[in-house]
Amino acid sequence: MAKKEVKLDSNGYRKFGMRDKIAYAAGDFGCNMSFALKGTVQTFWLVFMMMETGLLSALLLLVQIWDAVNDPLIGSLIDNDKRKYKMGKFKTYIFIGACGLLLAGAAVFLPFPNASVVVKAVLFVLGYIIWDACYTVANVPYGSMLSLITEDSGERAQLSTWRSIGSMFGNIVPMVILPMLIWQKVTYDGTGDYHTNPVTGEAYKIGDPVLDPLTGKQFETLLGERVFWAALIMGILGFIAFMFMIKNITVRVDESSVKTNEGGEKINIIKSFGKFMKNRPAVGATVAAMGMFLGMQSATTANTIMFATYFNQASMSGIVQMIGFLPMVLFLPFIKKLVNKFGKKEASVAGTIVSVVGGLIMLVFPTIANRSTALVVYLIGLILFGIGMGVYTCVSWAMMGDAIDYNEWKFGTREEGTVYSLHSFFRKLAQGVGPSIVLLIMGVLGYNSELGTIGQSFETSHNMCWLVAGLYLFSAVVQFVGIAVIYNLDKKTLDKMTSELAERKAK
Repeated sequence: MAKKEVKLDSNGYRKFGMRDKIAYAAGDFGCNMSFALKGTVQTFWLVFMMMETGLLSALLLLVQIWDAVNDPLIGSLIDNDKRKYKMGKFKTYIFIGACGLLLAGAAVFLPFPNASVVVKAVLFVLGYIIWDACYTVANVPYGSMLSLITEDSGERAQLSTWRSIGSMFGNIVPMVILPMLIWQKVTYDGTGDYHTNPVTGEAYKIGDPVLDPLTGKQFETLLGERVFWAALIMGILGFIAFMFMIKNITVRVDESSVKTNEGGEKINIIKSFGKFMKNRPAVGATVAAMGMFLGMQSATTANTIMFATYFNQASMSGIVQMIGFLPMVLFLPFIKKLVNKFGKKEASVAGTIVSVVGGLIMLVFPTIANRSTALVVYLIGLILFGIGMGVYTCVSWAMMGDAIDYNEWKFGTREEGTVYSLHSFFRKLAQGVGPSIVLLIMGVLGYNSELGTIGQSFETSHNMCWLVAGLYLFSAVVQFVGIAVIYNLDKKTLDKMTSELAERKAK
């Protein structure tokens, strides 16, 4: 049987097609096999390694500072590398990063709960720094490679969409499956603080389910060794996805024409910050993004602890998170029609109002005594929050693009590098500072790492409910302020800006 003839473009490369799109999606799937573990890091070190909340908060802030400088450092390293590689420079760096991630992801979860505090601190910092460096070596050239696959703007937009699809599946798989693997129902082994069944009043026999006296449901505990092995398996799956991408994607653009660092020129930080603060759309979009990260990502650990201590269903927490995540995905097919009819700001403001309502409903669930009913109310609030968040998530980067046009419209300069870099800085600041602050708040609210998830008091587990509800509501309110109050590019103003900029360029 004759081989199918490969269609070539005018430059002799295989024509852009579905093979490139699937391969590029596989790359982000590979990235997220590692990145999706980020939410588990704090839970592992808090619950299994029993690290004190204040110490973990400080160490987390330290490694997030490294995370902030990591991208430009490695980006510059790649840009300044002039050597010739058989696979090409970008694919070679992705391959090196993928090899590192085979083991680096698991290195953050070395299960030594009985080690000294100093050893634990060293393991955490070194493991995180190595993992983050390997991830950046793979992720930075992967993101930049979109410009190497095709020069056509429409085809690049298709690649961006398929990247989102790869990211979505890369997040959903560990989000749903991982909690089921790493949390286990507690059975009686003759040790521990609980020896009598609180429902029957009879002594436990070996192998009996150990029930929470407060809820009557079976306790769950985190299996730290399984987290390590799960991270290792995810590293292997990620490596396979990266190899599929490297083998099947075609580079059609000269690699020396693409930089991994945006805006390579030196900038005056104070002057740039001053200009950024005058750009209301950029500030508004940045405040909204920070609100999203401060609320949603910061709530991850408190959310897991809440499910483990209050609902005794930590293994199901991933499914619950997915229920809140899915409404965001549902908007993808309709977002273009919504934006064309109502405008980006108007649609996003309506979304944030729905999210605020969802956050307010969440404030109700901790007041409900029946925990099954409380869980249902929590889910209703989470779904509404996700529906509202979905609109903004779909247009957030487009709003930043409009903010750059606004800079040119008002001040005569575009300054993409400055606007994007400061926006990215504040996003990363929220990602780093938020979880650190939440860990401190958890300590103030009574969480004691030495007691694990089984020994926490009723007051502490109940406080986690208030903390989670408060974080989601805070997130929605900050987004509303950023988009409705600060961001000033409504549909009418945006049309005027676009028209006037087009006239300037025509002249």
